Amino acid sequence: MKNLIIFLVFVPSISLAQIKFLPKSQGEIVKHAYYSLSYLEEHEQAEWVHYKLNIEMLKGKTPRKNSFKSDKLVSTKSAALSDYKNSGYDRGHLAPAGDMKLSKVSMSESFYMSNMSPQKASFNRGIWNTLENQVRLRAKKSELYISTGGVLNSKKLKRIGSNKVSVPDQFYKIIYDAKNQKMFAYLMPNKKIEGSLKSYVVSVDKVEKITGIDFHHKLEDELENELESKSDVNDWDFKLVNESRPSSSSLSSQCKGIAKSTGNRCRNKTTKSNGYCHVHQSQSSDYVKPKSSNYIGRCNATTKKGSRCKRNASGGSRYCWQHK
Repeated sequence: MKNLIIFLVFVPSISLAQIKFLPKSQGEIVKHAYYSLSYLEEHEQAEWVHYKLNIEMLKGKTPRKNSFKSDKLVSTKSAALSDYKNSGYDRGHLAPAGDMKLSKVSMSESFYMSNMSPQKASFNRGIWNTLENQVRLRAKKSELYISTGGVLNSKKLKRIGSNKVSVPDQFYKIIYDAKNQKMFAYLMPNKKIEGSLKSYVVSVDKVEKITGIDFHHKLEDELENELESKSDVNDWDFKLVNESRPSSSSLSSQCKGIAKSTGNRCRNKTTKSNGYCHVHQSQSSDYVKPKSSNYIGRCNATTKKGSRCKRNASGGSRYCWQHK
């Protein structure tokens, strides 16, 4: 009899505790290995994304890869990468890639389009990024259960792309520190914010009221009521990280493109999420060639500061060279 070789494949699963703390859902529940979400087809995004974050998750060294892709587990199909093209909005992670460095699986999952929501660049790379860093530092000291998403309770929200992806006016993040029995909530507008995080601390009750979502309904009623009614800024250590807006240099990286003249890697710096500068956008795997157009005039893109670009549009596009 020939030797029988058995291969064991480890497939990560959501912990029972994480499932226990899932919010109530209005949408379709989708469970990935490292986070779960409730997908609202009407808005083409998740009303909430929920996951556990602790020191073990943060020990990972898996590099970020901008492998944005549709989520095949969403039965109605998720939003597409093309929906965000030339929209003026970032593909804002709800479960951040920085929280998902544990493995190739977790990092890859964080780039499903079902985990994205349209965010102003100045918001996504500014105060929202600061809050994500705050949460990671706290997770090094305790185990956290995080629920986050855009406020989608209005039918008058702006839409982008062929799939009509809603643009939330506000975003929330709720953090449950089970070890220390504390709960924190943040609610902030989707725009450039210069102020302190302290100004955006709210009670979980307030977030539940404006979203219609019941976040920790499986906790004992007395404990749930006590934790969700509080909004004490003194419970959160705001000294963990510098709250100043990240400099443009800290947000930029070397372009991944290859210069045709030398065959070497481009030396330009870029803040674009696909890793390519304006010269080498066409080398990106997600590049979509603009349709030919007779449009002549000012670029239709929105700058990081939230104002309309002042450059003239390039040939074959309604956008300038930088915003194609």
